[in-house]
Amino acid sequence: MSVEIVGFYKFLPLTEADVTRVEQELNETAQKFTARGLGILGPEGLNGTFSVPTEYADEFKATFYKILNTDQLPLKISHADRHPFRDFRIKIRPEIVTLGRTDLVPSGSHNHVSPQEWDRLMREENPIVIDTRNSYEYEVGHFRGSIDPKITEFSEFPQWLRASDLPKNKKILIYCTGGIRCEKAILEMQEQGFEHVYQLDGGILNYLKEFPEGQWEGECFIFDHRVALDNHLCPTQIYQLCPHCGLPGKEEILCVQCDAPKTVCLHCLKKSIEYKTCSKDCAHHKRIGSKPRRKITTPLDPYTASRQ
Repeated sequence: MSVEIVGFYKFLPLTEADVTRVEQELNETAQKFTARGLGILGPEGLNGTFSVPTEYADEFKATFYKILNTDQLPLKISHADRHPFRDFRIKIRPEIVTLGRTDLVPSGSHNHVSPQEWDRLMREENPIVIDTRNSYEYEVGHFRGSIDPKITEFSEFPQWLRASDLPKNKKILIYCTGGIRCEKAILEMQEQGFEHVYQLDGGILNYLKEFPEGQWEGECFIFDHRVALDNHLCPTQIYQLCPHCGLPGKEEILCVQCDAPKTVCLHCLKKSIEYKTCSKDCAHHKRIGSKPRRKITTPLDPYTASRQ
């Protein structure tokens, strides 16, 4: 099977009735075209990633535009040989990206910088560059010389910003995976007095499409079972989901409980010997001192793994 993966977001005001209608029509469309994925829907718009068999992709996207009654929906497109999701789900939330500020709702294009201009700025002007993503995403890959706020949730970004000593009169570039976190982050920064903030249009995914050999180092973590994409937007051959914490890892081990090969994250591996195991089950048996047992397993598949 060949599937097209469509990432998107759209800020648009939706009434309660609109939310109900959009949810119903998206579910009907997904069933019709055997689409899978996750969408976050609420009064400020829609954010999500869906996968659909390639032969249905054009019709699916056309229907999608009709549901939202818009012709302005920049899409991030990638491809895979199977669905990176198990099912199709729509979650209703107060915010479609959680900053904890329902009063900050972006409208229109706000200081967007194209991938071409972003690349030039990084090469020629030495600006301050801030990664607005979580620290585990930064560890997988980031723009050369960018600042890691070391946050675990996007809602921590305003507090980190207030505590930082960043100059408020210098040019600052901010980025995230697909662009949506920056849409709110830039409003927060301007509210806190930062005068010259610019966001990468379409995020990392849009940049890598244009500059696979540019200013990016490492891979780009994504929130589906592909785990990460390399600089050519192909599914990672390096990272898998850690069986203990569900975060990306690349440390190859043999389970000390059952001898099965597995990939875990470095953070868990540093904790104690019980995390040098292939599963939570084996970790439990190692913890209580059960007799080792041998089993045959295969390395974690990033398409079908479960976030535990």
